[in-house]
Amino acid sequence: MTQTANSRPEDEVVGICQDLIRIDTSNYGDGSGPGERAAADHVAGLFREVGLDPEIIESDPGRASVVVRIPGKDRERGALCIHGHLDVVPADAKDWEVDPFSGLEKDGCIWGRGAVDMKDMDAMIIACVRHIAREGIVPPRDLVIAFFADEEAGGLRGSHFLIDTRPDLFEGVSEAISEVGGYSVTVPTADGGETRAYLLQTAEKGIAWIRLTATGRAGHGSVPNDENPIARLAEAISRLAAHKWPREYIPSVRTLLDGLSELTGVSYSDEDAEELLEHLGGAQGFVRGTLQDTSNVTMLDAGYKHNVIPQHASANVDCRFLPGHEDELMQTVKDLVGEHVTIEVLHRDIALDSPFEGPLVEAMVAALKAEDPEAEVLPYCLSGGTDNKALSLLGITGYGFAPLRLPADLDFAPMFHGINERVPTESLRFGARVLQRLIETS
Repeated sequence: MTQTANSRPEDEVVGICQDLIRIDTSNYGDGSGPGERAAADHVAGLFREVGLDPEIIESDPGRASVVVRIPGKDRERGALCIHGHLDVVPADAKDWEVDPFSGLEKDGCIWGRGAVDMKDMDAMIIACVRHIAREGIVPPRDLVIAFFADEEAGGLRGSHFLIDTRPDLFEGVSEAISEVGGYSVTVPTADGGETRAYLLQTAEKGIAWIRLTATGRAGHGSVPNDENPIARLAEAISRLAAHKWPREYIPSVRTLLDGLSELTGVSYSDEDAEELLEHLGGAQGFVRGTLQDTSNVTMLDAGYKHNVIPQHASANVDCRFLPGHEDELMQTVKDLVGEHVTIEVLHRDIALDSPFEGPLVEAMVAALKAEDPEAEVLPYCLSGGTDNKALSLLGITGYGFAPLRLPADLDFAPMFHGINERVPTESLRFGARVLQRLIETS
């Protein structure tokens, strides 16, 4: 990619995003798929082109992450890690209006798998890093730029692998920023107007991916059987699905709802926040998931022939817990599924809760307001998870900050893992300007 010496990040961010989308990095979660190596080589090549020396680390053949450190003016300050992930969830082309790996520009947007999650932010990071390298800009403190493999399967072959095997890459890092925060939602104001509120992600729910296995008595399908494991499993997951998890508003959620209430003039109570949440548009799904712990059955596996009652039946359940709730959630699940069902934890990861204050938060808010002066910035908790979980094991405080000023009518948040994923080109350019300002001031 050839750029003139004075090219700005916003000049090349769109093209970088398109090129990344065109590299299929689908992660099926079972070790299949193309892996991230082609994308890692592409990113490393873009960095080498401007004189940087990135390192590519593979956890398995083809499962590649990229890391580069850029020295800052104050080497004694805690370094800032800016990170993304290179993998994407799979996409079925027949469900899409366009080829999901085309990176097509259409209707003012870049379309394709990863346009939202998270090759848009990857492109912003790359564009900004290339700019400071070309221009010889020295950031205020060290920057560690990382692009991880395997985030969409929990990061075991990506961020967790690097934390376990190469913690030296993150030596001295104190804070990190990554995905699923910093984007805008347009909300009505109490005076009858509207404003943009940017949601800065300060917290994440924890993850417990579990398998429920019911046991019973195998037998002929024509014979009555009161120990049918499929029936036992069905009863267990029915109880789990019917359970109403109690609400608890952690500080980031409370601050978001209070701020949104002040902006809109709509009041809420701990029992009923529905009217207020509706003003968040598509983002309300993420927020609803943070009002309480959750459990959702996502996969079933039982039987092998129509006339045979099997001995086992299993279901996979995606559980997410608020900070401090893991033990309580697991005990509740155990009580609900009953004595004939065992619980196996397939993957777990911690909940995070970072303060909505301090120099980095102030710098993120200032960078946004420099480009959108009338906007408001509010914290929120993510119902999903990011690679900040792995970095937190090294004592690194993480935030979600992929800044995008979005059109009011774009239903953005539901496109995470959805179909027809797309990001406006002007939003990408906006994000590149904001991120560049943050890099130079934080």
